[in-house]
Amino acid sequence: MPTIEINTLIKADLKTCFDLSRNIDFHQESLEHSKEKAIAGKTRGLIELGEWVTWEAKHFGIKQKLTSKITEFESPNYFVDEMVSGAFKSFKHEHIFQSIDGDTLMIDKFHFESPFGVLGKLVNTLFLKRYMTNLLITRNKFLKIKTEDAFKDRTL
Repeated sequence: MPTIEINTLIKADLKTCFDLSRNIDFHQESLEHSKEKAIAGKTRGLIELGEWVTWEAKHFGIKQKLTSKITEFESPNYFVDEMVSGAFKSFKHEHIFQSIDGDTLMIDKFHFESPFGVLGKLVNTLFLKRYMTNLLITRNKFLKIKTEDAFKDRTL
C-alpha cells in the first residue's frame, strides 16, 4: 500500500491549524480547481469524530464521488479520515499536528490502495501517487497561507 507523507511548517498555533484542516468550507475553497464540493453528510463547518462527508469532484476529467468518515479524533493533535466509498480500494489519511516553538508542524500521512490489482499498482507508479502528492501539497500551501494570514491578523 503506497504512503505519501508531507510535512508543512506553519507559523500559527496548533488549534488554528487543526480546526482549519478539518473545516469543510475551507477544504472546498482549497481544492477549487477540481470543483470539489461537499454534497452529503457534513457539508459545512468543522467535521467531528464519527461524522462523514460525500465529496463530488472532477479528477482526470471524470466527475467522481468519494465518501470519507472521521474514524479517530484527538483535538488538537490528530484526526483520521478514511474512505467509506469511492474510486480507491481504500485510503486512510492521518492528520498529525505538533507544536514547535509556537509554530505548528502539520504532518499528512496518506495511505491508499488502488483497485484492479496489478493494473492498479501500475497506475500508482505511473501517475496516481504523484497526482495525490501534488493535490496534498496544493491544499497544504493554501492552508499555510490562509492560517498564517489569519494568525498574523490576530496577533497585530
